[in-house]
Amino acid sequence: MPPANSVFQAAYDCLLCTSPTQKCDAVIRFAEQVDRGDIGFARTPSVNRVESPGRPSRPRLVPPKKLARRGLATSRGKAAFIHAITHIEFNAINLALDAIYRFQDLPRGYYLDWASVAFDEAQHFLMLRERLQQVGYDYGDFDAHNGLWEMAVKTDDNFVARMALVPRVLEARGLDVTPGMIDKLQGNGDMKTADVLKVILDQEIRHVAIGSRWFKYACKQKDLQPETTFRSLLGKYYTGGLQRPFHLEARRKAGFSESELEALCKL
Repeated sequence: MPPANSVFQAAYDCLLCTSPTQKCDAVIRFAEQVDRGDIGFARTPSVNRVESPGRPSRPRLVPPKKLARRGLATSRGKAAFIHAITHIEFNAINLALDAIYRFQDLPRGYYLDWASVAFDEAQHFLMLRERLQQVGYDYGDFDAHNGLWEMAVKTDDNFVARMALVPRVLEARGLDVTPGMIDKLQGNGDMKTADVLKVILDQEIRHVAIGSRWFKYACKQKDLQPETTFRSLLGKYYTGGLQRPFHLEARRKAGFSESELEALCKL
């Protein structure tokens, strides 16, 4: 992939790249360019809706109910479990890239933040894919679902909603469930995968905190009260409520207020 001379064009090019290996390589180079200040901020002539980001032909995307069982009792079940997390991290790369490309009128610190998130997510994907290969499978060997990207499309014209719902709801779900997954893996004797998830959990707290910071910024720009706005968006997009349990301490570290946590627990 030839280098782009704009943060926004480079993010878009990475977003559309279909090869996981090439995408990760390009994202790592891109994030390093942004961190060094070696790339400009010329806006793209237009901002395109991305109904489907660049991804390989496999995994096949299916409704969640049709996904393979992911119990740790069998080698295939364990592989399906690792594959599901690997797919989440692949989506997270695209979500960070889209957050850069789609919203082109923000302070430079915003792009530094999300480029660093894209870098981390690429590293997470590579670590998990390597672990998946170690147990005899590869990314694409199991079906997956498209829920994360569907929310990105729903919020692609609303910066407030994007910052509220993607990092602070969908990605924050990882803060809730990852400690339990680590415990299950350790109980099953899979220390290698558990160690990878420990690294991911620590970094995901920072990622959700970045979402919290820019959500509050977006609210301030529009003279909105963040906690009221967050509750309103939850009520609009999550009428069926959110899955429990919530990892309250991790969410506090990631920028959630006590009243926001109370609202979550009442949904």
